[in-house]
Amino acid sequence: GYGPAFLHRTGHGIGLDGHEEPYLVAGNDRALEAGMAFSIEPGIYLAGRHGARIEDIVVCTTDGVQRLNTTPTELIAL
Repeated sequence: GYGPAFLHRTGHGIGLDGHEEPYLVAGNDRALEAGMAFSIEPGIYLAGRHGARIEDIVVCTTDGVQRLNTTPTELIAL
């Protein structure tokens, strides 16, 4: 698979600082709570070819998450 090409954490908290705990990365077992805001930003980088990273802003709710971005998520071929 592409596991070794996934060089970036999945995301991080957003609050008073643009990058703060909890970091969404393997080994961080901090519980997520309603009201916490996150940047979800997975990225894949294929050496010598190309890379891509997306970013969505979400807020944890009591029922899951609410996506705050309004941009489309469909892949567009150029």
